[in-house]
Amino acid sequence: MIATTTAAALLEKITRLRILVIGDVMLDHYIWGDATRISPEAPVPVVDIARDTHTAGGAANVGLNIASLGARCTVAGFFADDEAGRKLTETLAERNIDTIRTPGTGNTILKTRVLVQRQQLCRLDRECPAAAYAIPADKIAPLFRDAIMAHDAIIFSDYAKGILTDKLVATVTRLARAAGKFVALDPKPKRPLAFRDLDLITPNRKEALELAGIETASGAPFPATEVCARLHKLYRTRNLVITMSEDGMLLSTKGKVGKTIPTAAREVFDVSGAGDTALAALTLALTAGVPLETAAHFANAASGVVVGKLGTATATPGELLAHIKP
Repeated sequence: MIATTTAAALLEKITRLRILVIGDVMLDHYIWGDATRISPEAPVPVVDIARDTHTAGGAANVGLNIASLGARCTVAGFFADDEAGRKLTETLAERNIDTIRTPGTGNTILKTRVLVQRQQLCRLDRECPAAAYAIPADKIAPLFRDAIMAHDAIIFSDYAKGILTDKLVATVTRLARAAGKFVALDPKPKRPLAFRDLDLITPNRKEALELAGIETASGAPFPATEVCARLHKLYRTRNLVITMSEDGMLLSTKGKVGKTIPTAAREVFDVSGAGDTALAALTLALTAGVPLETAAHFANAASGVVVGKLGTATATPGELLAHIKP
């Protein structure tokens, strides 16, 4: 566990950082209600709606987490001129998060979750094919060049919806490297990206195996040594943090297996968005200059706060310090 004094000093450094998040933004819509009867039209529950709430999801939730921890943030993604897009930009503006609208067609990605007595009944998605969100190759550098120079780190937040392409990742990484900026990625192997020489990637256990091209039998131990070595050989990532759910975080630097940080969660109500929190906190801490192990403890504590809440959530400095206080 990270010491309270260390976390407090790190949080103070974080207030001086600016982070650019590029990725698949979406609006999370929650319908809260109760179900006490079955529909006469079909064998399904009838939900009596009590209220609706909205928050930023996907890459936009990474931005919320960055702002919640005290840094300045800009989120780049596809915000259509529709109700969801307007509500999403308003949500970010309320947290003083700037936005860069990328070109594209179709609707703002919208995920609607129906919750009955705090349990998710179903999810309804509104989105377009990936091609609708891809940025033309000749527009990438002009769109991001100035923003990269104005920020301390760049995060690629991939939800496999289409905005992140090989060309975009390569172009932004090249510009960021030339400017000496930290670059992080949360990858989604189901829609593979060609990336190399990043400062940080944060796959979960399943994603790490897929990225490494390794299959394991159900219930078999996680092949940490092989996975870490393979990922470094394939992608040349400096720091690798594999989120392992209830088993915490597995750390690796330059392909060598490091420590496993046990989970800091005390109660788990909802893991939605916990990966976004870990990505945001790790990037902030590493950009602030702390060692990987310290950054992982910091991110673990932030994630421990978030999973104790229902729905997509963030952690504030006060909540994080209260969580780690002995």
